[in-house]
Amino acid sequence: MTKTTEEFKINGEQLVGKVKQLVKEGNVRRIIIKNKDGKTLVELPLTIGVVGAIFAPALAAVGAVAALVTECTVVVERDGSKKEDAVEGEVVK
Repeated sequence: MTKTTEEFKINGEQLVGKVKQLVKEGNVRRIIIKNKDGKTLVELPLTIGVVGAIFAPALAAVGAVAALVTECTVVVERDGSKKEDAVEGEVVK
């Protein structure tokens, strides 16, 4: 299985919503939040089945980071798929 990565530049206000959306997608392995200088602020390793109370402390940490930054980069590592396995609307690198 391959890994793919994506990067999103967003502002602090959008950070918590974006992280929640990524977790719901299910194929995310790790989320890394970096400041505008590229320094890693938070790294969240995710496993299959991360839900509810288990994810709440991590989401609280993301909320704290969101309050401190105006602009950040979210790096997403996903379980990769081959291009021939891609479905419409899926980003495959």
